[in-house]
Amino acid sequence: MKIGIVGLPNVGKSTLFNATTNGGAQCANYPFCTIAPNVGVVAVPDARLDWLCDLYNPKKHTPATIEFVDIAGLVKGASKGEGLGNKFLSYIREVDAIVHVVRCFESGEIAHVDGSVDPKRDIEIIEMELILSDIELVERRIDRTEKALKGDKKLRSELDFLNYLLERLSAGVNARSIDAPSGDSQRVLDEMPLLSAKPVIFCANLSDDDLFNGAESNRHYNEVCAIAAGQDAGVIAVCAQAEYEIAALNEEERAVFLSELGVGESGLDRLIAESYRLLGLISFLTAGQPEVRAWTIKNGTRAPQAAGKIHSDFERGFIRAEIVAFDELKSCGTMAAAKEKGLVRSEGKDYVMRDGDVTLFRFNV
Repeated sequence: MKIGIVGLPNVGKSTLFNATTNGGAQCANYPFCTIAPNVGVVAVPDARLDWLCDLYNPKKHTPATIEFVDIAGLVKGASKGEGLGNKFLSYIREVDAIVHVVRCFESGEIAHVDGSVDPKRDIEIIEMELILSDIELVERRIDRTEKALKGDKKLRSELDFLNYLLERLSAGVNARSIDAPSGDSQRVLDEMPLLSAKPVIFCANLSDDDLFNGAESNRHYNEVCAIAAGQDAGVIAVCAQAEYEIAALNEEERAVFLSELGVGESGLDRLIAESYRLLGLISFLTAGQPEVRAWTIKNGTRAPQAAGKIHSDFERGFIRAEIVAFDELKSCGTMAAAKEKGLVRSEGKDYVMRDGDVTLFRFNV
């Protein structure tokens, strides 16, 4: 999973990126320049893996990972090349979802690029740049379709939808809020890498006092929540500076810090959980002495396709999957005890994987 972190300059975007990547068990950073963004790979925290490691004492422990991409601050006019915006917009096309950092804290020391804290205005600036970039893409697709229409009348319905899409985008509606009236229309929508169609998590960056007092006490945060509700977007509240400080602490110190802030888990943990929810992702687990590992798949994935995540041969030669729910395995204490109680099931090709399935695939090629 690749997540792009976007926002206006001076909203705390890079601070949040540094906090999330330094806080991960696995991290790979590359120096930022005006062409390539910062990239960090972060391990997904999963207590189930820790328990399985204690059970099997494996040679290798491999958590699921998320790749965060810190994209330079966008400014008004980015879609027309302001601030090298076109180059940075192109990086957003490569991500699965967008974390839009919105400044919700007041500070006399950190200047706002537009002179004041106004989440609604800031969100609209970024959204409009994404939409304007999408408009150019749709206009080019319309031009190509009109030329092809002369020899293929089946393209008429596609052209009609493209014109409808252009009309809605021109009215300031993001692509993820536009319904596709038919299967062919959805195909057209899926084929185009529209920036405003990507799932969005609004990350309201608060002061540590606001976080301590409760995010709902911050009027800017409540405004972001209202906007998110109207767009079917996710929203979390963080203090990027506090997250950066938390990332440098050991596990015990981190727990004390979070307790003092009055929050149960770090912003990174909440961001990952919201990303999984928004993208409809789950994890299944494989366990043994060679390796304990988490595998990320789409919710609704069937067993053979899940096996294909490990190796294409597993999917091609799939016979069955031997599965036990993690919670049932943990309650039994060992795999042998789970088998004795009949909790290890043999599932076929139609089985839909569930989050936390501890799985052994049987295959033959």
